[in-house]
Amino acid sequence: GGLEPELSIVLDTMFPQGLLTKVAREWAAAFPATPLRVYFEALGAVPQAVLDGRCSVGVIGTLQRAPPDLSKEWLFNLPLVTVVGASHPLADLRSPIAASAMERHVQVVLTDRSTLTTGQEFGVLGGQSWRVAELSTKHAFLCAGLGWGHMPYPAVADDITAGRLVVIEPEGTPTG
Repeated sequence: GGLEPELSIVLDTMFPQGLLTKVAREWAAAFPATPLRVYFEALGAVPQAVLDGRCSVGVIGTLQRAPPDLSKEWLFNLPLVTVVGASHPLADLRSPIAASAMERHVQVVLTDRSTLTTGQEFGVLGGQSWRVAELSTKHAFLCAGLGWGHMPYPAVADDITAGRLVVIEPEGTPTG
């Protein structure tokens, strides 16, 4: 209706690109005069962008709670898988893999650029971890066999099918 100069949204870095593209196409058809501004962040940086007024809407994952100043609505379930590169030593172990075996290898983990989740870990099983700020670097590191990590299934489905990544099942892993 011409009331919004633009819509700024912030999405968890694990948000499926295919779904975002579908929604953006529908947005363009319904609101052609209103630009869409999309940001990707991890963990607490998503709600922080809404709290700071940089974005009107944010979509976070279920592993964290929304700050009390924000309302929360359930959108959908996004399956997570734990993967390693096909050349990684964990790729040859039978599942479930004991935590003691997992801890001997690097876990590639998303880091939070905000202070909202300081002192909290989401899906980190201990041992050595490498922290990255966005999903594409994590994906590249996993494909290169530099460690193991939890990924949204849609982001790695083609790599699993092609044999570049192998699904493993550590004891006590999240499922979505």
